[in-house]
Amino acid sequence: MIQSENKIPITILICDDDEDDRLLTQQALQNAHVSNSIRFVVDGEQLLDYLHQRGEYAGETGKAPRPGLILLDLNMPKMNGREALKIIKADKSLRDIPIVVLSTSRLDEDIVRSYQLGVNSFITKPVTFTGLVDAMNVLGRYWLEIVELPPAPITA
Repeated sequence: MIQSENKIPITILICDDDEDDRLLTQQALQNAHVSNSIRFVVDGEQLLDYLHQRGEYAGETGKAPRPGLILLDLNMPKMNGREALKIIKADKSLRDIPIVVLSTSRLDEDIVRSYQLGVNSFITKPVTFTGLVDAMNVLGRYWLEIVELPPAPITA
């Protein structure tokens, strides 16, 4: 299990509207020996509700723990990943959460725009499960073992 600087295991939040992709990503993370808590949301609106602990995520403590890493799909209904990314990175209370785009898109404009909006990394979803496991292994090692992630904000 990967832990933050204060030795609390971080939560990985996956935002993807495709149920099969969510399950495959979860399985690939498990196969890559990333045993952190994984939570799921299906679009940008639900992502923002989760992060602000409102709507279905309001009230109950622990229902929506602050993620240490967000894996974000770009193309989703309601609010797409680009819109959500723009809002998150403009919010002082959320902008320090690392966000990795995990998308089927290989378009230069999607890659450039994502970085302009403040994404920390952009990964094109591999077409095979083995490729996805390899990508999650690298992602897990880099984001959860090598880099220093910001600690959770201190609330008064």
